[in-house]
Amino acid sequence: MTLPPPISRRDALRLGYSDQELAGKDWCRVRRGHYLPADSIVDLSLEQRHLVAVRAATQRISGDAYISHVSAAIAHGLPVWSMPLARVHVTRDRRSGGRIRKRIVVHHGAIEPDDAVEIDGLRLTSTARTIIDIARTAPFEQSVVIGDAALHLRKTTHAELTDQLIRAAHRPGCQAARRVLAFLDGRSESVGESRSRVALNDPTLPPPELQPRILTPDGTFIARVDFLWPTLGVVGEFDGRIKYHKSIRGNRPLEAQILAEKTREDTLRAQGWSVTRWTWQHLTSPTHLRARIHTAATLSHHNPKGSWHPAL
Repeated sequence: MTLPPPISRRDALRLGYSDQELAGKDWCRVRRGHYLPADSIVDLSLEQRHLVAVRAATQRISGDAYISHVSAAIAHGLPVWSMPLARVHVTRDRRSGGRIRKRIVVHHGAIEPDDAVEIDGLRLTSTARTIIDIARTAPFEQSVVIGDAALHLRKTTHAELTDQLIRAAHRPGCQAARRVLAFLDGRSESVGESRSRVALNDPTLPPPELQPRILTPDGTFIARVDFLWPTLGVVGEFDGRIKYHKSIRGNRPLEAQILAEKTREDTLRAQGWSVTRWTWQHLTSPTHLRARIHTAATLSHHNPKGSWHPAL
């Protein structure tokens, strides 16, 4: 959607509005000295409100500054699960001068010509630079969610990320970013699947195959599943409930969608696979989620019929 542009106090006063009006219920301050009509911001998501604040901030920052970190991730169209959005992040092409204020975080560091792009009039750090900057400074799980999405949406590549990691060799958090980069996988198709990968990353479980196709012994396609542990005989499915939303299932009745899911799982089980599902709630307890996989493994045949093939 097209976001409403914030108006500066100076422009509002020039148009005849008063400070009393701007401070009233009909206006919303998006950052110091910048406002939006209150009714234009009601339906905006937190990410969209952040982008409005980003646009307001660009009117006040210096020419050597680029929108960066989580602010750039939003502008690049990436999910920013559980990332704080109260402050706009910018990076200045300087050796020093970083600071944190109430509404803005100013980072500093060299920005090469190919580290920056322009989108909708905003000067941003590139997707690859943004991912590595986030991986250096944000928690592991949040960084994986954003990085997986960037790879899945083909907004960057492992090669570009590796190049940015090399450039960040002497910046704080480089080791954390190296760990994130080693874990990223563009086959993850959602925030829930990326968070599931983090929760299931444990020495007691082998790494799962992502998005593999499962076939019957005669080669008939059964399903493409979220997670597969071939040696355990276990299929894992993250159930974010999105697939049941009308925007996803189209005109197909909800009852038909649920029945199709049940038939699909019954077919998988008939081939010897053990199927387990989990939801957002299970992701808050990784230990219990891993226990579900181990329990499912005890119920499987460990040598299912048919075959499976990696994601294309």
